[in-house]
Amino acid sequence: MRKFRLILAAALLVVSGNLFANDLDKTDPQKSLSTQIWERLKDNNLAFGKAKELTATVLFTVNSEKEIVVISVETVDSNLESFVKSKLNYQKVELEDVILGKMYKLPVRVKA
Repeated sequence: MRKFRLILAAALLVVSGNLFANDLDKTDPQKSLSTQIWERLKDNNLAFGKAKELTATVLFTVNSEKEIVVISVETVDSNLESFVKSKLNYQKVELEDVILGKMYKLPVRVKA
């Protein structure tokens, strides 16, 4: 009987932990931001040259008007940097719970 109670308590902890984790994923502002940024960057006409893909790390924040403010784009390709800044800077995002002034770092990979 004692083992049964222990197993039941462990099972309840695992199930409740999974339920809470799933709820957090649905409202995660960083995932929502990533999705919205992906939508803005998916259509590109960049010249890749010999490279099959270009990568960058974008550092940005969200201001009080719920606009993306690009702080920096770390990449070796200046065309990619210009492209990311032009597509993202001061673009409105749809978020419910925005932490103003929080810095977000997002890796970006663009394929040919």
